[in-house]
Amino acid sequence: MNRNIITVPVRRVESGSNVTEQDLVAVEEPLQIRVNGSDFAITMRTPGQDRELAAGFLLSEGIVHGASQIAGIASDERGTVTVTLAPGVEVNVAGRNFYVTSSCGVCGKASIDGLRATDCPTLARGIPKVPGSLISELPDKLRTAQPVFAHTGGLHAAGLFDSAGNLVAAREDVGRHNAVDKLIGAALLGGKIPLSNNILMLSGRISFELVQKALMAGIPIVAAVGAPSSLAIETALQFGLTLIGFVRGQRYNVYAGHDRLV
Repeated sequence: MNRNIITVPVRRVESGSNVTEQDLVAVEEPLQIRVNGSDFAITMRTPGQDRELAAGFLLSEGIVHGASQIAGIASDERGTVTVTLAPGVEVNVAGRNFYVTSSCGVCGKASIDGLRATDCPTLARGIPKVPGSLISELPDKLRTAQPVFAHTGGLHAAGLFDSAGNLVAAREDVGRHNAVDKLIGAALLGGKIPLSNNILMLSGRISFELVQKALMAGIPIVAAVGAPSSLAIETALQFGLTLIGFVRGQRYNVYAGHDRLV
């Protein structure tokens, strides 16, 4: 079984003294994603939920739009996920081989125009309506669902909540984009896409790639404890997504889609 935590020796220095101790750190390893027998992408991730990660990645790329388009998906102990698409679902793998680091989810999209070209779902305006006070509760609820972070302090997290603020699912990974792909992939494989009545809560900042993934999954509200990028804000405004940053205590900033908050 793949491990997501390992023990390493460290020299701990404090108040002029130093001692050798064992420390827990999060694992980072490559995952090869293969589609219909051909290499498609390599991503650096924390092992675990690899099938979900691959499924979420393919949804974000616009390769698949529903669970019925995946005929089979299998992972092995060597760090490979093999996806077989359903008959009639085709993708030209040539020239689309991505290498994705744990810090950047490039995902093949260079602009908002590229996102529009993937048949991104249209979000229903003003739906769902959620109490503004609910947003402030989400970081603490997400933190309780981060067991590996509690041991290592080295992972990002993504949480999916319903419009009443109940935690539906959470995923952790060394990469922000991987955590979101795992979360979306689980919903995809469970036949729950689009996630039109949900909120995505992030433990870090909001980049364009994360807004892209939310849109492809039909998620109407994205909130984070960190800041959004300029392109994330521009994308949210153009596609009608509610974008909330700096959720800390009882305060936060709404950068787009304030009409969903009541």
